Amino acid sequence: MKRPLAYITAAWFGGDSENAELAAQYCRAVYEAGFAPICPALYLPLFLNDAVPEEHKSGIDIGRDLLRRSRVLVVCGHGMTEAMKNDIAVAQRLGITATTLEGILTVKGQGKR
Repeated sequence: MKRPLAYITAAWFGGDSENAELAAQYCRAVYEAGFAPICPALYLPLFLNDAVPEEHKSGIDIGRDLLRRSRVLVVCGHGMTEAMKNDIAVAQRLGITATTLEGILTVKGQGKR
């Protein structure tokens, strides 16, 4: 079975290791719901330095390209950042469904949580 791509966005506030742990948890939940998770926050910090303006822009461009290829945008966690608002706006402009992690899990469980 081919899994549809699901782009994961969240408020990434901790350090790289805390964000990676949280991102991995979100990816696992999305995977278990039947999707192929895409989470740039999980791997881009491994090779891009966000403090370098050119690399920061590359990270944004890579993320946007991956979002364009996705079937759904999954908004995870509590709180909203400008980056998350931008992801939602891009998804809306491209006709990509946006939902929450709780929404996906509820649908998977057919209303049971």
